[in-house]
Amino acid sequence: MFEKEYDIFWEEQVRSASGQRLEMLQRDLTGTKKLLEVALLPVLGSLDGLVLEFEMTSLSGVKIYGDVFHPKLRIVFEEDSYVTHAEKITRDRFSFERARARSVAILGYTYFPYSRDELEKKPTFCQRNLYELIGRIGNADGVGLLQLAVYEREVLRFALLATKPFRLTDVCMWLQLKSETCRKVVRDLETKGLVYPIGRGVIRSHNS
Repeated sequence: MFEKEYDIFWEEQVRSASGQRLEMLQRDLTGTKKLLEVALLPVLGSLDGLVLEFEMTSLSGVKIYGDVFHPKLRIVFEEDSYVTHAEKITRDRFSFERARARSVAILGYTYFPYSRDELEKKPTFCQRNLYELIGRIGNADGVGLLQLAVYEREVLRFALLATKPFRLTDVCMWLQLKSETCRKVVRDLETKGLVYPIGRGVIRSHNS
């Protein structure tokens, strides 16, 4: 399922690319695929709107690229392999990477890197980190955590700590409120894009 969605997404990116960005897209993107599959897609629910190999100009005037960019959230996501980004890196390359991260920050983007080991061994941890980031800086519609009602914030807070998708019964327990009230809280969070339903049965689980 993911492979098919990724192939369609990648082909769309290639069609809109040219020059060096096109060359970057045609390289081995195994790490970027893992980033999308394990961390971004489960949280965002879709690859729509994301940009692969996002092109930027560094403070020194050199073209730099981010693995995945979310335009509305202004986040640059990176997948870093220990071997290529730490173990076998030269001093000059190390300095370049630090300068690159500073350039991303000065351009006004949030730099959000993941290691390959984290993506492979701690996928849930990676997803929770992104949930928390979105809760703090807002979702694609500009809804930040502090702008939410108290009950909505509480549901997100408990959901971030949960080890699995939550159900309406969980929300009732967290808030100590009746199901009708809790259902409205969850629906409001769905409308704001901060949680989404999983499954279509009578019992609906949600991810935050």
